[in-house]
Amino acid sequence: MHVEQRNELTIVTIESFHAVGLKWEGTFAEAGAGGIRVIQTELKNRLQEIQNVVHPDTLLGLSYHVQEGRFTHYAVVEVKRIEHMPEGMTSIVVPTLTYAKCEHKRGQNVDASYQNIYAWIENQGYQLHKGDVTHFEEYPMNHDPYIKDPEFTIMMPIEA
Repeated sequence: MHVEQRNELTIVTIESFHAVGLKWEGTFAEAGAGGIRVIQTELKNRLQEIQNVVHPDTLLGLSYHVQEGRFTHYAVVEVKRIEHMPEGMTSIVVPTLTYAKCEHKRGQNVDASYQNIYAWIENQGYQLHKGDVTHFEEYPMNHDPYIKDPEFTIMMPIEA
């Protein structure tokens, strides 16, 4: 029996913030093969090197368009200010954006959660934001990047 998956969806605006962490670039296939999990794990292992962390219990995964079939992903934490940059890390400024926010629960299908959020945005009459940030995900810092059944929040930028 097929059960329709329901996700909690809301609209939130997040003010611009600075973040520090690790950068990864590659294809969707490389990401699916675990490329992003590697930098998420490294960031967790090196978290103590980052100063002025606002939410040490929240790992952010931000995805940016690069070119067809490729994208850049940042595994980062929000910081109050940047005084020192740990070796091999980078900083980004995320602009103030309004997001469609979707709670993906353990046991749900990730693809279905993304399909639900896109459908919800369209049904509500919103447009996807045309900027560089395609979406970002919030994970609990104690999340295991290699778990097959994660629980996280999807944030999809929309035109407010």
